[in-house]
Amino acid sequence: MAKSAIPQLYLQVAVPSPLRQCFDYLPPANVPLPVPGTRVRVPFRNQTLTGLVISTSCDTSFAPEKIKTVLEVLDDEPLLDQSMLDLHRWASTYYLFPLGMTLQTSLPQAVREGKSLHAPTKLTWQLSPSGLAIDPEKMGKSEAQKQIVDYLRTYTNLNTSELSTLLGKTATPALKALLTKQLVMQVPATGSITPKPEAKQTALHLNDQQAFALQEMRQALNSYQCFLLEGITGSGKTEVYLQLISEVIASGKQVMVLVPEISLTPQTVERFRKRFSAPIVSFHSGLSNKQRLDGWLAARNGTASIIIGTRSAVFTPLPRLGLIIIDEEHDSSYKQQEGFRYSARDVAIYRASAGKFPIVLGSATPSLESLQNALSGRYKLLKLTERAGDANLPVMQILDMRLQDNNEGLSHALLQQIRQQLANNRQVLVFLNRRGFAPLLLCRDCGWIAECPRCERSYTLHQQPSCLRCHHCDSQKPLPRACPGCGSTNLAGVGLGTERTETLLQTEFPDYPIIRIDRDTTRLKGSLDQFVETINSGIPCILVGTQMLAKGHHFPRVSLVAVLDADSGLFSADFRGQENLGQLLTQVAGRAGRSEEPGKVLIQSYHPQHPVLQQLITSGYGVFARTLLEQRRAGRLPPFVYFLLIGAEATMREAPLHFLQEALKLAQDLSTHDLQYFGPMTSPLGKKAGKFRAQLILQANKRTTFQRMGQQLLAALDNLPRSKSVRWYVDVDPLDFS
Repeated sequence: MAKSAIPQLYLQVAVPSPLRQCFDYLPPANVPLPVPGTRVRVPFRNQTLTGLVISTSCDTSFAPEKIKTVLEVLDDEPLLDQSMLDLHRWASTYYLFPLGMTLQTSLPQAVREGKSLHAPTKLTWQLSPSGLAIDPEKMGKSEAQKQIVDYLRTYTNLNTSELSTLLGKTATPALKALLTKQLVMQVPATGSITPKPEAKQTALHLNDQQAFALQEMRQALNSYQCFLLEGITGSGKTEVYLQLISEVIASGKQVMVLVPEISLTPQTVERFRKRFSAPIVSFHSGLSNKQRLDGWLAARNGTASIIIGTRSAVFTPLPRLGLIIIDEEHDSSYKQQEGFRYSARDVAIYRASAGKFPIVLGSATPSLESLQNALSGRYKLLKLTERAGDANLPVMQILDMRLQDNNEGLSHALLQQIRQQLANNRQVLVFLNRRGFAPLLLCRDCGWIAECPRCERSYTLHQQPSCLRCHHCDSQKPLPRACPGCGSTNLAGVGLGTERTETLLQTEFPDYPIIRIDRDTTRLKGSLDQFVETINSGIPCILVGTQMLAKGHHFPRVSLVAVLDADSGLFSADFRGQENLGQLLTQVAGRAGRSEEPGKVLIQSYHPQHPVLQQLITSGYGVFARTLLEQRRAGRLPPFVYFLLIGAEATMREAPLHFLQEALKLAQDLSTHDLQYFGPMTSPLGKKAGKFRAQLILQANKRTTFQRMGQQLLAALDNLPRSKSVRWYVDVDPLDFS
């Protein structure tokens, strides 16, 4: 009886290509078959690429004689396990983005480039007998040395790279100093570390609401449940997180904590390091490629017990993941706005559901999407309505600017309140969500306005350094000496920016430090940390800044918050404008009165009777948000319907609209009666960086509508002749319609 032929196996490989498919390759001869999750080097057209094996199959849709062979297998074991491959595959399908590019944007650079990931060092660090006996309090002032000794008391087999990752900076100088003091020694690596995390700082006492929330979460630690922790500012959400995390890592599992901004990452990491001996790694855009890779490997191999990061950290492989926490879950920075347009919050929820472990969404101002899911029973709603400790909610008051004399946008009543708080040795926060000196430069004789030709929007006037800068494309040019329209030198900055406000406050309060915190003053690494250190010293001062000051900071000496321009969000064309305004005002108001100091919030407005302002002040964000939900329901807007945006841009003004007209016809041919269409239309920001922009919005009653037709629509769009003359993209669940 003849033996049956051994079937030919093919590898499905995802490569970094905009083509929306995986590609079949033959496995190389004389090497073990690479399993899914393994990197391979493959020939692709006229180049060589690093791809990832997604699956194996005995079938192929290509002519067997045309299938190329893998050039090299780069890993002895898979870098991503099946759960991580499934996560990327789901994200690729849901957000209608090529799988190869999804993987490309979520992996460290060295992994993408196919570099060897073997640890370069074979030696690890241990405490010497002297190091084991020393009292950390007698080690001097070096915090890095104390932290290294602390880590080595609990963990063995940590190498220099891993210690650097845990410290958040290079460990080499501190290790050299400890070696000179004969407190540490290097030994050959004997195996992987076995974490036994222990708490360092004592847990704080919880009030009844905090204790109830913790108990509810504790009961779900071994199953999937999405919790929405709706806690007012200063209610102690972080302490609930910390006590829940302590239980999870004590059971040998890992925890992922996502924060919205890079500026919050260092202070969060520092707070966690003071609380836990567990290895902690952080991920954010400020890391070097080496730091990111070291952290990624520490997370993947189980060395790190806690990872803290911004949105891209959601794709970090964690073999023992048992809990995800999304702090400030409402924040729009969790949504990627370029390229792979994913929501880290929604990806995290899917990951928790697939992994059968809990996820906590925390916010004082929940997004309407999360709030509706909680009210409908999909999420479990937990509320913290009291401030922790002895702190009380601040008193909010509107200053009617129609009745106020003002100096450069600051009313005399507000200046008097600031003067009083400073005299009482307290701190003041002045909030204005607009950078620069003035939002436009105007000729007072002919009305000419300095406009960016690449965006057809006004330049912002800056004085430090002196220039005109476009906040849409970031281009800049020198200040003109005279008006190009009429030749007049009577040019003036019109409107308020943080620079202008800082200058005025320096004139009004010359004896007090004025600390401006915005994107311009925090560009240099460590600059924000220095500002925060000064503020936390408690000296009387004035903080001036944008929404960077509204997110998660704890400034216990701030007793007065002043909002200079509350009106800009009241009349937004974006249907999310009032939601965003409510969140921003509530968050920035929450910086006041967070300790024993009584807090006050003064809001300047030319529309003091506007129902949005009145409801926020009299009823709070919770009632305000629930009112907006009913308005959204009546208006058939998210979260009660779902949007997909197709955007296009080109150097020719009409090209994006012509392309989207054809896209509309394709969508109508593929769709059912469930779909509605808005556009094509010129985008609100109709030109950006020299490209004309337009958009088409599709609305559906169910999320699955877009998934059923999405791949067909994308394939049809790819085949349109006009698709080669425009840059186009798809945004599922868009937040930015500009």
